[in-house]
Amino acid sequence: MNFTRWSARLPGTQRRAAARTDDLVTEDRLSEGAVPAARAEQLTVPVPAVDELPVREVLDRVPALVALVHGPDHRLAYVNDAYVVAFGLRPTGEPARQALPELAEIGLLPLLDQVLRSGKPRTVKSRKAPDGRSYTFTCTPVTQGDGGGSGVLVFATDVTDHAEAAERLRASERRQRETAVTLQRSLLPQELEEPDDLRIAATYHPGGTEAAVGGDWYDVITLGGGRTALVIGDVMGRGVRAAAVMGQLRTAVRAYARLDLPPHEILQLLDGLAMEIDANQIATCVYAIHDPNEGKLVYASAGHLPILVRDESGVVLRADEPTGPPLGTGGWMHASGSIPLGPGSTAVLYTDGLVERRNEDLDEGIAALERALAGATGTPQVICDRLVRSAGVTAEHDDDVAVMVLQHPAHTGPDSELFRNAALELLGGVEAAPRARAFASGVLTSWRFPVELHDLGVLAVSELVANSLQHGTPPMRLRLRRTDRRLIVEVTDGDDHLPRRRRAEAVDESGRGIAIVATIASNWGSRRTPGGGKAVWCEFVLPQG
Repeated sequence: MNFTRWSARLPGTQRRAAARTDDLVTEDRLSEGAVPAARAEQLTVPVPAVDELPVREVLDRVPALVALVHGPDHRLAYVNDAYVVAFGLRPTGEPARQALPELAEIGLLPLLDQVLRSGKPRTVKSRKAPDGRSYTFTCTPVTQGDGGGSGVLVFATDVTDHAEAAERLRASERRQRETAVTLQRSLLPQELEEPDDLRIAATYHPGGTEAAVGGDWYDVITLGGGRTALVIGDVMGRGVRAAAVMGQLRTAVRAYARLDLPPHEILQLLDGLAMEIDANQIATCVYAIHDPNEGKLVYASAGHLPILVRDESGVVLRADEPTGPPLGTGGWMHASGSIPLGPGSTAVLYTDGLVERRNEDLDEGIAALERALAGATGTPQVICDRLVRSAGVTAEHDDDVAVMVLQHPAHTGPDSELFRNAALELLGGVEAAPRARAFASGVLTSWRFPVELHDLGVLAVSELVANSLQHGTPPMRLRLRRTDRRLIVEVTDGDDHLPRRRRAEAVDESGRGIAIVATIASNWGSRRTPGGGKAVWCEFVLPQG
């Protein structure tokens, strides 16, 4: 094969017939300018043109790998010394599939076909060859003169160092992301608390780009007396810092929840804490309380997305105002609202990653979620997974997603016997106490409680009612509630002074009632009720089986 005829046709190589004469500078022209005569003598030495360089000798010495193939079978015409050092001697005249098996192994032969057909160069970056090193391959079409056919020049540059550096960078980014994800997941509840009257499922999907883990969180907190607090929030920002702030806020929410305050007061406390944690960091949050006796969610929102509730008939409701600004902004008085959540209803709390898209209005995303919720049935976990799929959330999703689904099941059949309520208005004076004891004894007997639990329940009723009659004001009410797990006794009155457990001295005539209740009950507590007044409650865990 005439290699000179091939090299003359390499793209980018142009013959300049006048180059040799243009490179000769005459003394007459030099004398007209400011170039010294000695310099002019040096410039009169002819400089060889590129076309006159021995191409094969140049290609043999370049450190890059060079191979030349021709024809539709890509028969090997030439390989340079660097190619031989990398892959050994290669037989010329053979098709590339046999002569250059390393190119077939890295999938380069289809690219040679494409270059030969299109007549355009192609490049593939950082392919790992059988010798363990990485190369960037550039395939350039060449044409032999005088109708000799076409071929492809393969030029491979060793980029092993760059490829290894890029892989180290990717590995570092993966470790950072794994650290952020591990931190985020460790700060979320490992297992959700299980209230008696709610069925709850939640999921968290980290963002899929770099360390895109953010500050999304959720929590379920049993408050006692049958009440449950539900929380979902989103700290603005990404990475470990956002996750750390989220962890502090979640811990604070659990601590404040034990005070059993109304939702808006919880958000007021969180707002001040968020400013102390980081004045430059803000967060959205919804804090809601479910009381099965009231059949609704009482909630407060700090700049968060509205709660969605599907009622028993399948109609989806969107929680209305009030909604205050995000946590950490300060200077705002939050307010509580409510949305019905009766038996058979399903509610969804979520973060913006589920409904917000760059090319869509936020209301469109919420409306799509409403439609998905309207058609979603099954357990909370099934609904949760279906909502995530309907929103198109994948591993490459660019934002965190947190979703919590809760159901208030309608108890029918045998279950209805396990969930019972009874209430008595406490009217009159001291005669209300024996009437309350008789009422409690009759109710607990009808519920077929064992004798020991029956007696403890009547004793707790007696002490709580006596405490309310002595220290409270009308209206007074006794409520008994049983679930499949516990017996709850609650007494409400019109005085907002909360009782506390204290040690009564031997000469004291009062102060032992709460201490007795705390001793015999599994748990007890008190809270202020809306509109003034308080509720004091205790609960007993039912024997299993």
